Amino acid sequence: MQIEVEAAFAAAVDALERVPRALEPFRALGDDALLALTRAAADEVRLAQLHVSLLAGEIARRSAHELGASGLAQRTGHRTADELVTVTTGSRRADARTAVRVGATLVDPRSTLDPVASAVLDGRVSVTVADALRRGLGEPGGDVSAELLAAESAVLVESVGRLDADRAEREARAARDDLELRLSSDVDGVAEREEARRAQRSLRIGRRADGMGYASWTLDPESFALVSEVYDRLTAPQRRVPSFDDGGGASAETDGFGDERTDVQRTDAQRASDGFVELLRQGVAADPAHLLGDGPIGVRVLVAAEQFDARRGRGFLEGQHDPVSLATVERIACGAGTVALLIDAAADNAGQPLNLGRERRLFSRAQRLALAARDGGCRWPGCERPPSWCEAHHIEHWQRDGGRTDVADGILLCRHHHLLAHNNGWEITRAGPQYLLHPPGVLPGGPTSARPGAPPGEHPPEPLDMPSRSRALSDALAGARAEVRAGTVAGARAS
Repeated sequence: MQIEVEAAFAAAVDALERVPRALEPFRALGDDALLALTRAAADEVRLAQLHVSLLAGEIARRSAHELGASGLAQRTGHRTADELVTVTTGSRRADARTAVRVGATLVDPRSTLDPVASAVLDGRVSVTVADALRRGLGEPGGDVSAELLAAESAVLVESVGRLDADRAEREARAARDDLELRLSSDVDGVAEREEARRAQRSLRIGRRADGMGYASWTLDPESFALVSEVYDRLTAPQRRVPSFDDGGGASAETDGFGDERTDVQRTDAQRASDGFVELLRQGVAADPAHLLGDGPIGVRVLVAAEQFDARRGRGFLEGQHDPVSLATVERIACGAGTVALLIDAAADNAGQPLNLGRERRLFSRAQRLALAARDGGCRWPGCERPPSWCEAHHIEHWQRDGGRTDVADGILLCRHHHLLAHNNGWEITRAGPQYLLHPPGVLPGGPTSARPGAPPGEHPPEPLDMPSRSRALSDALAGARAEVRAGTVAGARAS
């Protein structure tokens, strides 16, 4: 068996050694072939990470703490299995720790995340995504048993296989929150996790040898929502270039403390640094519009109307994925400079309270707040831009299609994707609360073609789902579906 494994590894290395390394063959590839080979290279990396994790898991098993000095790590002069894997692979310590953590799951038959381990072994999920799922789902505790976590992980591995690790962890964290909300007779768990995160806040500053200073700032979610609102306003593209539908006229070219010539030379990081320093300098006397554009700085809190009225459930800070307790929602809603948004629970309305018809082309501030609550940022698949970076797009173009300035027919897109939609032929359609993105050359609701010049018989590409990033909207729609189910059951019993 050992000889077979060693031969298989040697053959794999030999095969990779034969892959061309010169640039010319890659430059000669067509776009489709280039992307296909990139995906194939990612598969190579995923399999290599799997092999390292399997070996790292076995190294960890042979270096278990209870083995003491006789364990593999200490016998080879290393303190831990993480350190041994780091030195052996020449990787970063963080990567070695990930390999050890996932490897320990793979070699442990009692793992609570058995479906994740199976998905890694099958090649459906990468090692980094598996580690993200492990962190997001957490450990059994309270009402959440190991069996329930395993069942939840089985659902997740089918939906996150092609996601990056950051998004996979957010999905897993959301699944754990939803699971606890379904199981618990109260929602104390949300408040406890919120308080635990708040306890981790800290700010440290220091001075470097060259005279420069630095700051390390860890923010709880509520503080981060406030600070990120300031940061987004300081760095948003609309601060430097005119926006064609921001509802407030042309955007400022400078931040008020730098002239045009010097402002265009600053990076986003420099702009943010200058802005925060100026805010501290001006203190309570600062004019926020002078630095950050119109509107007060505050935290917008989103909560399903049904849960808010019942005072049972949870809310979300705009731009944040983790929930906060309703006590926090109520406290923030009382604060100055804060806007509380209640999302309509009706599935066919989807939080769309204000329409302006054809008389007004630009979306109003109230409509943009509703769009931010409903969309949670740019809804283009894969984009992570926050609402403050986005513009409101008419899915039925105002000029071309005679579209209306209604929230239902508007959608948030960042400037890049807004221009892409207008200039490259992408189309967006709506079916209730769902929005679909149609590639160029595919006409929704009419004759379709795969692409210009496509060979006969080629099927047109499928439209892409444009999911909302607002978890508060998910709560509202889930409540609406529950009401419909309850009404259906009640009607059936009455008949």
